[in-house]
Amino acid sequence: MKPPEPFYVCGPTASGKSSLALQLAREKDGEIVNADAFQLYRGIDTISAAPSESEKSQIPHHLYGVLDPSETCDAQLFVNLARPVLEEIISRGKTPIVTGGSGLYLKFLTHGPSPVPPSEENLRCELDALTHEEIIARLQTLDPEEAAQINLTNRRYVSRSLEICLLSGTKASTLRKNWQHVSEARTASLLGLVIQRPREVLHQRIAERSTAMLEGDAIDEVRALRSQLSTTCAKAIGVPQILAFLDGQLSHAECLQKIIEATRQYAKRQETWFRRESWLTTYPMT
Repeated sequence: MKPPEPFYVCGPTASGKSSLALQLAREKDGEIVNADAFQLYRGIDTISAAPSESEKSQIPHHLYGVLDPSETCDAQLFVNLARPVLEEIISRGKTPIVTGGSGLYLKFLTHGPSPVPPSEENLRCELDALTHEEIIARLQTLDPEEAAQINLTNRRYVSRSLEICLLSGTKASTLRKNWQHVSEARTASLLGLVIQRPREVLHQRIAERSTAMLEGDAIDEVRALRSQLSTTCAKAIGVPQILAFLDGQLSHAECLQKIIEATRQYAKRQETWFRRESWLTTYPMT
């Protein structure tokens, strides 16, 4: 009998991922696995809108509150944490219901990291010292196919493509094509959905969540942890705004408004990200 495949529940913040994941876990005899960058941290349950203890008691939940707020995290570390958990759940014949809105973390888990090398500061400085025409000429020499595909008027695109060629020792166009083939093969086996709500409904849910956050334990969480927050944990929406409130830089009302605005902006970026993931089935909710 074929082992169960992970099922992914994605969507923007405040769209209702946790409750839908709970419903699907019941239907699919599954267990929930967190893929939200900030729900990995303990001590910020209100800030990160982590599932309640009541929800956790209904279905096994994994990877919630497993990191200290002082620890940094990235997509690869998340994958290192998640893979053994997924394998263990599957080994028991259960379906992992992976849920979260952190697009890069999910991408690393479903498709693996891109083979494109990260930027290197010294090389970046060398390329910045060249004229736009010089970096175009070098790219056209090293990788004419890449040069023909990208917008040569955009210096950042040209410089990045040249940087990839120089750092990898391989044509950027070749790396991208190889990665596309690998990505397509992996996509064929993936199962998941992305929640889609009308914009006005999502904005209302964001406002309600943000208000509940400030009326709940969010301020106390930030106050207790402010000297311990890693650079990763400190990026959670609500943390910078509440720190400004605690320092007297914002009123309570201003703090709330800035949290709502930041959350709306983040939700818009999430929606853009998930639209590119063609393997996800749109799941409309009102």
